[in-house]
Amino acid sequence: MNHYQRNSATFWLFLTPVLVAFALVIVVPFFVGAYYSLTDWNATARAGQGLTFVGLANFARTFQDPGFIYSFIVTTIYTIVNVALINVLAIALSLVVTSRLRLRNVYRMGFFIPYLIGGLVLGYLWQFIFNVAVLSVGESIGFLSFLADPERLLLGRVPTAIFAIVIVGTWQYAGYIMMIYVAAIEGVPEELYEASRIDGASEWQKFRSITVPMIAQAFTITMFLTLVTSFKQFDVNFALTSGGPATTFMGKPIFGSQLLAMNIYQTAFTGNDLAAGQARAVIFFIVLVVFSVVQVTINKRKELEM
Repeated sequence: MNHYQRNSATFWLFLTPVLVAFALVIVVPFFVGAYYSLTDWNATARAGQGLTFVGLANFARTFQDPGFIYSFIVTTIYTIVNVALINVLAIALSLVVTSRLRLRNVYRMGFFIPYLIGGLVLGYLWQFIFNVAVLSVGESIGFLSFLADPERLLLGRVPTAIFAIVIVGTWQYAGYIMMIYVAAIEGVPEELYEASRIDGASEWQKFRSITVPMIAQAFTITMFLTLVTSFKQFDVNFALTSGGPATTFMGKPIFGSQLLAMNIYQTAFTGNDLAAGQARAVIFFIVLVVFSVVQVTINKRKELEM
């Protein structure tokens, strides 16, 4: 056995346990779930026993459900807004902590800490802030008295409840995305900034003409991460609003701030319609793959243009 063959054997020896674990945890459950989505699996029928093959009936019912359609629309809007806010805030923070500001490392740690807090904890924490702390501030400070009106609570109306989820999601994730931008900015050669200073370039010109093109690859990574994370949002949605308040869509009462992941959960485990929930999960997976591929393709093309 030559040197190349020994290295190849060692490579596959170490990689095999990971591949086996990936197959058992991800690949096999995915295809099993895809099969169950074509059956009448429910809470009274054990998986694999006494199931009837119904074809695409669960998918047809899904696309006829106003709750699913509404959740899909709301999730898309939430994702667009959340991705934009997270990346704008993250790059602003990264510029702050890569400047000559004193205690910048302390600020990095402070901005990153919210990412380490679990989504359920954040949801309940911000629920207290929106429902109790904001009211107290409004009652204590005269010119903010409008905040003391219970009818103006963020979580009490559909548009503002969705915006509240955006606030929490942005607050939680911006620090993590900031660290990716920080790593990219610190990799920009200092000579480029020195040359721009000699030429009399302003800070905005340096950012637009040097920083942005040099960290283009970071934009692809951060956009992908925020897109996937926003689309899969569940824990904050569950803890903060539980899908409420109620509203109507296509003449049917539904949860006004229920995102797609929570809709799948409610269908499968609250409605005890496991097959329909699995069908929605398959649709969710396909949509997420399509959105991610389109986003990465567009960003890669822009990298070349820069």
